[in-house]
Amino acid sequence: MNIYSDPGNSDDDDGWMAEINTTPMVDVMLVLLIIFLLTIPAVSATVNVNLPIESSQWRDTSGNYVVVSVDRVGNLYLNDRFAPDIQALSTLIGDIANRSPQPELHIRADANAPYAYVGQVIDTAQGYGFTTVSLITEPVPQADVPR
Repeated sequence: MNIYSDPGNSDDDDGWMAEINTTPMVDVMLVLLIIFLLTIPAVSATVNVNLPIESSQWRDTSGNYVVVSVDRVGNLYLNDRFAPDIQALSTLIGDIANRSPQPELHIRADANAPYAYVGQVIDTAQGYGFTTVSLITEPVPQADVPR
């Protein structure tokens, strides 16, 4: 029985409906949800980044520093000393990190070296509290320098 219908009349089709139909609202919300789920990953994955052509500048490296090298297959070296894995390198870096004053850490990585190894070296240096970590690069040849 409807609140707007006549109590004597048994025909419920003539009165107002007291219930809210939520089906259209649910349909609109589902469509919006699908649109957001499809567009948000596309927006966050297409960030434009202009990487520098040459970011290296000459620095005086005659001071206190150590060099960690990563060759093209991922072998690690501290100065010229071979480290069989990241744990061995971590031990060597830990000994150096306790020096006073703490030396700078320079990372020389082959252009074809797996990035995971370079990341592990950076993570290890950060874990030991190195305040200065540098990536050594080759400068662009003078003929290729944009003017």
